Amino acid sequence: MADVLLTDIDGTLIDSNALHAEAWRRAFEHFGIEIGMDDAWRQIGKGADQLIPTFLPEAQRERIEKPLKEYRKEIFHRDYMPRIVPFARAHDLLVRVREAGMKIALATSSDPEDLKTYGKLLGMEDLVDEASSAGDAKRSKPAPDIFAAALEKMGMRPEQAIALGDTPWDAQAAGKLGIRVVGVTCGGWKRGDLMDAGCVEVWRDPGDLLEHFGESVLGGRE
Repeated sequence: MADVLLTDIDGTLIDSNALHAEAWRRAFEHFGIEIGMDDAWRQIGKGADQLIPTFLPEAQRERIEKPLKEYRKEIFHRDYMPRIVPFARAHDLLVRVREAGMKIALATSSDPEDLKTYGKLLGMEDLVDEASSAGDAKRSKPAPDIFAAALEKMGMRPEQAIALGDTPWDAQAAGKLGIRVVGVTCGGWKRGDLMDAGCVEVWRDPGDLLEHFGESVLGGRE
């Protein structure tokens, strides 16, 4: 059994990916750039440093990147943050992980200031040992920086950890460090997409993983 779970939040423990995608779509539209909802959704899980270049050439980024990020943040907090809810049994899964003797660290591209809100939604303040977020990494997922920061904070090696995430970007980022990754499809990606990206197993959502905990690598299955 691993010593620490490095878990993502958005789309993994809370139902927020569609809200993030819509906020980004609206933000780009505000600056005269049309992107589809599906295109935006497929980039969720990356930080702004990786997401924005997907849709903007470098010349435009120099001009509008800063106001684009500020506008997206404003509308996300105002219009979408109040609509976020945890996935069913997400809190119970974290409790089960702790009962199994593992520590928990967050490894997320979320803004550091959003983590307090998410912590209250999930009731996870007393369950999480450390958190690495956008403020701890030079590059967001699929670069490995956020997972590397979480390992450093926990004083752990990659072979001591298991990552939990909902996007190929989670799997690719953790996989670059040699960390095993468990995937969930509740963030909108298909099982095949997550397996192709390097997940060792994929479940439907936190409740499904909890129900099959003993069959998972989280429960000690090799």
